Amino acid sequence: MIKAAITAVGGCVPDYVLTNEILSTMVDTNDEWITSRTGIKERRILKGEGKGLSDMCIAASEELLKKRGIKAEELDMVIIGTITGDYTFPSTSNVVCDKLGAKNAWGFDLSAACSGFIYALATGAQFIETGRYKKILVIGGDKMSSIIDYKDRATCIIFGDGAGAVLLEPTNEDLGVKDFILKADGAGRNYLCMHAGGSVLPPSHETVDARKHYVYQEGQAVFKFAVKGMADVSAEIIEKNKLKASDIAWLVPHQANKRIVDATADRMGLGPEKVMMNIERYGNTTAGTIPLLLWDYEKQLKKGDNLIISAFGGGFTWGSIWLKWAYDTK
Repeated sequence: MIKAAITAVGGCVPDYVLTNEILSTMVDTNDEWITSRTGIKERRILKGEGKGLSDMCIAASEELLKKRGIKAEELDMVIIGTITGDYTFPSTSNVVCDKLGAKNAWGFDLSAACSGFIYALATGAQFIETGRYKKILVIGGDKMSSIIDYKDRATCIIFGDGAGAVLLEPTNEDLGVKDFILKADGAGRNYLCMHAGGSVLPPSHETVDARKHYVYQEGQAVFKFAVKGMADVSAEIIEKNKLKASDIAWLVPHQANKRIVDATADRMGLGPEKVMMNIERYGNTTAGTIPLLLWDYEKQLKKGDNLIISAFGGGFTWGSIWLKWAYDTK
C-alpha cells in the first residue's frame, strides 16, 4: 500500500528579531509577564516594502529542493496552509509555483489558521496515496505581522512571521503519514477571528478606523478550548492506533503557548525530552509552527521515529497526525 512520506524539509524565518524588551516600549508589558504566560522571548518579523508570505515560502522551498537534489519542475503540486496570503486572490500557491519555477505543478491555499499545515499535510497525503502524484510540496506559513495590532497587548506579544516546507513522496515501506484525526467547530469564530475584510464586512473607511482588520482574540476562552482540543485529539490518535507513550519519539505540537504544549504532553504521558519546542525564539507563526519545528529538529530525527503532530487554531480547527519519519539526516 502506498503511503506519503516526508523526504525533505526546509524553513525560513526573517532576520529581524522583535524581543520582549522592544515590545515593552510599544505596549504596556514586560519580559517577565510575557514569558510566564506564553513562554515566548522573541519573534521574527518580515521587514521590507513589498515583502509577503511567498518570499518566505520560496526561501524554505529552495532549501528543501537543494537538500533533496531535485528541480522545481519535478514538483506535481503545491499546497500552502496560510491565512495571510500575498493577495486575496490569486492564491499564494500560484505565486510560489511561478517564482519557484514549478512549471508542471498546480495547487491551492488552504485556510485553517494554526491548523493550516496539518490540514494541508493530510490533504497532500491523499493525493500521494492515490498514486496519481509523486512529489507534493506542502508549506505552512504566515506573515502574522501584517494582521497584528501592535497596540493590542493581548495579541501582539504572541505572533511572529515564518514558513516551513516539507516534500511528500510515495513509499511502500511502513513509513509516512499513518493516520490523522481532523476536527472543526465553527462556533469558535466568535473567540478568534478577523472581523473585517471578507464578504460579510468588506473593507471600508469605517472598518479600518475601527481596527477591524487585525486579529481579534478572547484569550481565556481560546486557551481553554485549545488545551482541551489539542490534549484530547493527541490522546485519541494514540489510543485509536494502540500506541503507548513509550512508542512515541516526539510530540510535534503547534507553538501557541507553552502552557498548552505542556498540558498536551502531560495528557499523553510524555516528558519534556520528547517534546519539540521553539516558541521562545519564534513565537506563534500560525501555520508555520509545525514545519519550522521539523526544520529545527531534523538532525535529531531517525528513520522509523513515531511522531504525533498536533495543532489547534481559529475557527475552531484542530487535529492530530501520526507520522513515521522516513529518513536519517545525513
